[in-house]
Amino acid sequence: MSQAAKKILIIEDNESYLTILNQKFSTDKYEVITAQDGPEGIKKVTYNQPDIVLIDLLLPKMNGMEVIEKIRQSDIGKTLPLIILTNINPDDEILQKIMENKPAYYLVKPEVTLDDIAEKIRNVLQIS
Repeated sequence: MSQAAKKILIIEDNESYLTILNQKFSTDKYEVITAQDGPEGIKKVTYNQPDIVLIDLLLPKMNGMEVIEKIRQSDIGKTLPLIILTNINPDDEILQKIMENKPAYYLVKPEVTLDDIAEKIRNVLQIS
């Protein structure tokens, strides 16, 4: 399966971080779609039908957990791989709620590199 055909939706409100992610994954030959808030992210899941979503939890207009729950309610969202990429180290209660929505990975931004994120995406999409 060609990596070039894969679409990544990045839902991130930090413009500089979004730019870095966009550049990295565009260079890696993914089709990159971006959204800077929850409602925009939900719309882009529906209209663009990405292969994977990277999502921050701290988003304007609607927090990331609400966005994930809405995505999971849609037909495409039931099995859509999600990688949470955030600054939040979850407590047990938050972590339990996150796990109910079955993300592929929960990554804390300061603890991962762009290459780590790229590797997780390849793992989820089964790209060598």
